[in-house]
Amino acid sequence: MVRLVGMLERWAAGNGADVTVVFEQPPSPPIRSTVITVAHAPRPRRDSADDEIVRLLAIDAEPGAVRVVTSDLWLSDRVHAAGGTVEPAAPFRTLIEDG
Repeated sequence: MVRLVGMLERWAAGNGADVTVVFEQPPSPPIRSTVITVAHAPRPRRDSADDEIVRLLAIDAEPGAVRVVTSDLWLSDRVHAAGGTVEPAAPFRTLIEDG
């Protein structure tokens, strides 16, 4: 989790993107960032991060401007149904690892 947050911070700082990473449960010890938002599902359980992502998308004023990075087809369908867009995880991971 720490490594992922670090890569996302570098990438977001480099391109000015607004990034939120959602974990299934709170990181222990907590991970804090001044560059990105580190969030977690209210209760750790299977697919709880997916549920939290869809909840955040549903309350966003501009869901069409939200891009969710995932290769989970079920989450992709839910994101599209909520008006968001999806980017496959593998190419994005390569992008943030190189950046």
